[in-house]
Amino acid sequence: MGAGDSAVRVRLAPSPTGTLHIGTARTAVFNWLFARHQGGQFLLRIEDTDKERSKPEFTENILSGLKWLGLQWDGEPVIQSERIAAHRAAIQQLLDSGHAYRCYATEQELAAMREQQAAAKQAPRYDNRHRDLSPEQEAAFVAEGRQATVRFRIDDGASIGWTDLVRGEMRWAGSDLGGDMVVARRAPADQIGDPLYNLVVVVDDAAMAITHVIRGEDHIANTAKQLLLYGALGAQAPVFAHTPLILNQEGKKLSKRDGVTSISDFQAMGYTAEALVNYMTLLGWSPPEGMDERFSLEQAANAFGFERVNRAGARFDWDKLNWLNGQVLKEQGPAVLLEQLLPLWQAKGWELDKADNQWQADLCELIGPSMTLLADGVAQAEPFFSCPPLNEAAQVQLESEGAKPVLVALLALLPPGELGSEQAQKLLTEAATSAGVKKGVVMKSLRAALLGSLQGPDLLATWLLLHRLGQDRARIERCL
Repeated sequence: MGAGDSAVRVRLAPSPTGTLHIGTARTAVFNWLFARHQGGQFLLRIEDTDKERSKPEFTENILSGLKWLGLQWDGEPVIQSERIAAHRAAIQQLLDSGHAYRCYATEQELAAMREQQAAAKQAPRYDNRHRDLSPEQEAAFVAEGRQATVRFRIDDGASIGWTDLVRGEMRWAGSDLGGDMVVARRAPADQIGDPLYNLVVVVDDAAMAITHVIRGEDHIANTAKQLLLYGALGAQAPVFAHTPLILNQEGKKLSKRDGVTSISDFQAMGYTAEALVNYMTLLGWSPPEGMDERFSLEQAANAFGFERVNRAGARFDWDKLNWLNGQVLKEQGPAVLLEQLLPLWQAKGWELDKADNQWQADLCELIGPSMTLLADGVAQAEPFFSCPPLNEAAQVQLESEGAKPVLVALLALLPPGELGSEQAQKLLTEAATSAGVKKGVVMKSLRAALLGSLQGPDLLATWLLLHRLGQDRARIERCL
């Protein structure tokens, strides 16, 4: 199956040499959206041929991160390292057809060549010195005990072109590709060494019948090389789309130096999958007119197309991400929020009544509207699980004129049983009258007593919740 067939097949091909990076995740989002929009398949290939750096825990991190984001793939993941026989067979095919040859240049010789090029202010490139060795020359190198890489012939006069779904018509000169390309590492002359990236990607994409390759713009030079390999192997080339890079605030490629770049880090910070995937879609794609910036994956899939993907890099904007996360938390409702917050509360060792969790749901309803991150649900819930100390502003308020008399009056009026909203409002008014102060003094003083701060969620709802827990009286008394 090739790019001309109707069934769209795209793939994500992460390397398990680190955790799931936001750049890889955004690539996954664009692949998933395009596949779903086209009614096609989103496939996964784990490119684990870097034996030293690939680790099973990174594979697990990538898989769990994609699942958390809601980017479920079709079928079983392809494991690249299990396909090395197919990769070596393709290299042998290139050797047999004359598209590739064995190069016996040593590392020292190549280093000297690069030094000469640098001294002459030339771009580094392989000078194709072993492209046309005679059988006698090759036999002499083998007799010396030299090992050989396998290089793919790149004609300097070649012109490589493709129609990119993001960038339009692309054209690349063979002379700009750095000379003949290594497709297999050094090995004894009668063997083929470990196959390298550009070769294995082409072989695997052809075997998986990938119709569209959607990846970052940093792969554009690779695309030119890979198109030459598709032609040499007689394989159908896919359609390519090169998406813009994610940039930091200075306009440089987002990297680990910018802090959080791993999806698991965003998860640990308290971002929701819905907000993160929504935000990543906006990093390079503009929704059509009339569509809000807050949307679900399914809504984005219905509207997605490469005509609305920008060519320029997308700057990462924490304010936009935070706004989206706050919107998601508001939409979720108390029951869903409680599911997400319970593990965080349990991790703090807080006593949770699992038999009657209505007050916990009511707490989520109270704090939800002011939350930006899930982590805010820990800080804002803490005063309901343990009596908070009085901060400086609360102490100043409680020492102000009328504060203590009004709390004394409030305690005298406080009923031992249930307390409803209307009754609580009435008590506040009566306490103010009894102490001869304005109602604002009652409100500030009560907030200071209950929360140890003058900041916090709706006072009346806070008071009613703490009253249900039997904690309001003790907190007021400690201030007297």
